[in-house]
Amino acid sequence: MRRSPFLHVLPLLGLAAGPAAAQVPGQRVTAASGRVAPVHVDAHGEARPAVRAVAVERAAGVTVDGRLDEEVWRSAAVASDFMQYDPASGSPATQRTEIRFAYDDEALFIGARMYDDQGAAGVHGRLFRRDQQSDGDYLELIFDTFHDHAGRTMFQVNPAGVKFDAGQASPNADPSWDPVWDVATRVDSLGWTAEMRIPFSQLRFPRDSVQTWGMQVWRYVERLNETDMWAYWTRDDPGGPRRFGHLEGVRAPSRRGIELLPYAVTRAAYVRPTQPGSPFQDASAYGWRVGGDVKALLTSTLTLDATINPDFGQVEVDPAVVNLTAFETFFDERRPFFVEGSGLFGFGGLNCFFCSNASGMSLFYSRRIGRRPQVPVDGDPKFSEVPDNTTILGAAKVTGRTAGGWQIGLLDAATGAESARLVASDDVRTSQPVEPLTNYFVGRVKRNFLNGQLTLGAMGTSVVRRLDAPELADYLPRRAEAAGIDWNWTWKRQTYRLMGNFALSQVTGDTAAILRLQQASARYLDRPDRHQGTNGLLSDRFDPSLTAMRGAGGYVRLSKEAGANRFETSVNVRTPGFEVNDLAFLTRADYVWMNANLNRQWTKPTRLYRRADAILGGQQQYDFDGDVTDRQLQGWAGTQLANNWEVSGFAIYRPETYDDRLTRGAGVVRKPGSWFTQLDVSTDSRRRVVVGTSPSYGWNADGHFNYSANLDLTLKPASILSVRLSPTFSRGGSATQYVTTFDDPSATAFHGHRVVFADLLQRTLSLDTRISATFTRTLTLEVFAQPFVASGDYSAFKEFVAPRRVERRAFDAAQLRPLRAAGRDSAYALDPDRDPATDPFTFDNPDFSSRSLRGNAVLRWEWRPGSTLFLVWQQQRTGDEVRGDFRAAHDAGAVFRRPPDNVFLAKVSYWFGR
Repeated sequence: MRRSPFLHVLPLLGLAAGPAAAQVPGQRVTAASGRVAPVHVDAHGEARPAVRAVAVERAAGVTVDGRLDEEVWRSAAVASDFMQYDPASGSPATQRTEIRFAYDDEALFIGARMYDDQGAAGVHGRLFRRDQQSDGDYLELIFDTFHDHAGRTMFQVNPAGVKFDAGQASPNADPSWDPVWDVATRVDSLGWTAEMRIPFSQLRFPRDSVQTWGMQVWRYVERLNETDMWAYWTRDDPGGPRRFGHLEGVRAPSRRGIELLPYAVTRAAYVRPTQPGSPFQDASAYGWRVGGDVKALLTSTLTLDATINPDFGQVEVDPAVVNLTAFETFFDERRPFFVEGSGLFGFGGLNCFFCSNASGMSLFYSRRIGRRPQVPVDGDPKFSEVPDNTTILGAAKVTGRTAGGWQIGLLDAATGAESARLVASDDVRTSQPVEPLTNYFVGRVKRNFLNGQLTLGAMGTSVVRRLDAPELADYLPRRAEAAGIDWNWTWKRQTYRLMGNFALSQVTGDTAAILRLQQASARYLDRPDRHQGTNGLLSDRFDPSLTAMRGAGGYVRLSKEAGANRFETSVNVRTPGFEVNDLAFLTRADYVWMNANLNRQWTKPTRLYRRADAILGGQQQYDFDGDVTDRQLQGWAGTQLANNWEVSGFAIYRPETYDDRLTRGAGVVRKPGSWFTQLDVSTDSRRRVVVGTSPSYGWNADGHFNYSANLDLTLKPASILSVRLSPTFSRGGSATQYVTTFDDPSATAFHGHRVVFADLLQRTLSLDTRISATFTRTLTLEVFAQPFVASGDYSAFKEFVAPRRVERRAFDAAQLRPLRAAGRDSAYALDPDRDPATDPFTFDNPDFSSRSLRGNAVLRWEWRPGSTLFLVWQQQRTGDEVRGDFRAAHDAGAVFRRPPDNVFLAKVSYWFGR
């Protein structure tokens, strides 16, 4: 199976290797040419390969055409003697590879010859969009330009000349980085060649007059499923930049420059009014806007990126989901300005061999900037119009490194005030503010110590809002700040790792806004059975008079990550008052989570498999009252078979534990024990037809079960076309689905709260469809469509008999009666005490049937380097009914019978650079 371009970017330690040869310090004889090539002795006394770049006059130049016929390629030193990483780790590569380097005062040049003993017939290369993973051969170079044994800047090309790049000089290379560089490839009787020109203006490096960069080179040969590497390390070692070889002798000038990317966009929308008769909704709307991005190279190590009035109309739509929980759904960031360089702003990731229902520390979630307005509209207006998103007035970020070696990232963004337009019941037009003028700031610093073995970092965020209306001040904090430190320490050749982070948060505002946060699902500080703490430095006690809330969080993990036998153990903590959702993503606080796993790896291929893994472990979680809210035992096993199929599976057992969120703040109850299993199978990804499936099955002590079945089918009928179809059906059952809560003095067990639950049978059917057509390296068409059908059937309405119990009792016919309208149960009347003197509670029928079709088509043409034309078509069809039965054929057909909302967009940008 083709190995992911990111597999070797992960920390994989190693040993120096190469053919046995008579050596003297600082030299080695290459097997391919017999020339004397330099080597470098690393901190462990082991020789690492090195190659020296040669200077070339601009007048002589290098023509980037893939021919390698310039004189410089005959005189330059050769990087060769590649070793296999997979499958026969440590054996010489079966196919010879030669890489040469040259430079002038503008750019670095790379000339590469990839021999193949089957000539052109053995070379596999497909056309696909830049930065998209696909099958085929490839050559990849990774530079540690600051030579700090931590950063990575990646350039990859396949025989069809398709680029894949990632950077900039960060530990986790960011694939959204799209530098402007040239490459040309040719396939001939000897194999294939690649010729690259990478301008120094696109790279970040020290100001030294003569550069020495860490470097690793990878080559993948698809027909052999063989991965070769230049600076060798074994498969069971972490490797990474500390084990790179070296590129020496580059004289890269310190330069400053500026790049401008103005854009213009036109938009036409044809939508079905959701509020018939509304004066705010037109069946058709047209508009245009202009804006632009600026990239300024402040120094050779620092870059300023700014955007003014950005437009992200070409970004793929979010998939449809049904969320019946009390928590927000997470969606990935896709907007280019925020995606590029996002790796530098990462903080507090959760690492684990195996874990579930756990999340790392989050201090920055860029989708908070420009989100949908948060403040709800008051009352019940006749018509309303709320903006889909908050306008981003402008944003800027500075990324790079200081002369002292600190990696820095600074981001500041401003979003405008937004108001909803309303028509009251008396037909009077009004407006209501729903989002204030807001400034967002993020600052991040990191630095490596001890020859790259220790990384220390810090991060701070700030949100400041202008709350000049009572509707805003009652709902949103006036300020929100968070600050944290993190570390990553490895020792004994990266065999052992101690990583972690610690952060503090504070939000301030009017009492109503802070009260809303105390009562939010992340913490439920007002839960009547909570053990109240203190409102000192940390705000762990419910207090309606608070104007500020503070909290802390942290994470520590100790692990062994090299060798056949590995282990990990970690602790993850959030105090009840921790709150960062103004500029990060947090679903819950008030927990202490811990886990431990043992991992065994088999990396030597056999007749049956190429590699195999097994994991055994467990995890548990407590809230700050000391209640066990999660506990599980888990086992996982996976292998890549000899036929290159991937097979893995896992099982999780959870005993009965407490649940402090299920009643939505009315009290702690118990949830039944459960089992969950899943199997994952995928065929050889190199084939024209690739099939994968991940069926799952789970059941609990209530007798309810759930399962899902899916098929991941990838078709590659031509070298320029790829079609991916992913149908999924899931069926979920629960005996404790939350419905609603009433204030009821007779519900003394739950402190005056009557909490209604029900049995839920939920079924979902979706078909994710992706079509990628690559006409040339610069002209691509991508289509995404998702028909989606979901239903929820609620029955057996009930309540828990008492807090901290698992038993429930159903409401009988004397307590609960349906209220019918239009031939169906539209609502229910609940009289839990059967007292005719008291009014019953009423609630709507929660049954649902939801249908949607959403998708977009994006034609992308890079009509000159860095300049792009987008033609976009977005369509959405939606429909909902109050019924819980699942009729797949009817609902799927109904999706296409719904009137569509169509949006057409044309966007053009022009790159100015020097």
